Amino acid sequence: MDTGTHIAMGVAIGGLATLDPVVSSSTVTTEAVMIGVMAGSLAPDLDTILKLRNNAQYIRNHRGITHSVPAVALWPLLIILIVSFFFPNANLFHLWIWTFLAVIIHVFVDVFNAYGTQALRPFTHKWIALGVINTFDYFIFIAHIIAIIAWMLGADAGTAFITLYIILALYYGVRFYMRQQIAKSIQTKFPDVIKMNISPTIRFTHWHLAITTTKNFHVGRAVGKEVFIYDTFEKIPIPESEAIKVAQQDENLAAFLSFSPIYRWELDEYDDHIEVRFIDLRYRSKDYYPFVAVVQLDYDLNIICSYTGWIFSEKKLRKKLDYLPN
Repeated sequence: MDTGTHIAMGVAIGGLATLDPVVSSSTVTTEAVMIGVMAGSLAPDLDTILKLRNNAQYIRNHRGITHSVPAVALWPLLIILIVSFFFPNANLFHLWIWTFLAVIIHVFVDVFNAYGTQALRPFTHKWIALGVINTFDYFIFIAHIIAIIAWMLGADAGTAFITLYIILALYYGVRFYMRQQIAKSIQTKFPDVIKMNISPTIRFTHWHLAITTTKNFHVGRAVGKEVFIYDTFEKIPIPESEAIKVAQQDENLAAFLSFSPIYRWELDEYDDHIEVRFIDLRYRSKDYYPFVAVVQLDYDLNIICSYTGWIFSEKKLRKKLDYLPN
């Protein structure tokens, strides 16, 4: 989820923690728990700092080790270590309980996005992405804000937040049902379907589609249960090209391939260089596919420059590549 929603979830968990008699009976413990749950709601996303290094490191590692089983266990301990320094008289066990819950909920809700997480590391490095909730879901965010305001205005914390979670559980159920209906429509339209990437958008009834069949990739959108196809690409195996083999060793392209489950490739030769491009088919936006990896090589197969990330026009991509050092 987005940072704003994670913050709202942290406040809601803090409100729920006031139902704990050990927390509510101690001002020090209450303050420590509030800080702990806020930190726990945000801590797994500290890997966002990898953006400062480069996109390849961010793509390969975001929602990876920081959302893993060991991290879920270690984040609360690290947070408790810091918080207890400022609140030495707080009840550490209950501080741990609520901080641990905040971390678990953060990782749990991220699994429902199309981006997903590697939540089962180290047992598997597979990305778990259920694809039913958009990264920012206005209903989830507004529902949290309403519950928090009601609590601040004097409503019982239990009533406000338990009602919130019941509503959200029903909402998630509705989203799963909607996705299932779209999957049935795709299977009817394409009996030879092999894989379906169904991703939610910010619009409640609209979903991105990237469909793999035996011979083609189909890209489109679902509105309600109706499926619309915008682009169809023939499935062409990656050739035994030395240029592509060298490009695949590049950090940016390797990061792209570790993350993207459905893509097409292009190999173009120019007067002074070769360009290898891989294009993720899941994120079509206004006739453009913005998530790409590009590697440029000279004719001796030395890498000149490379890039991976989100670029929303060919002009901006060219500027980005021209700016990169040779």
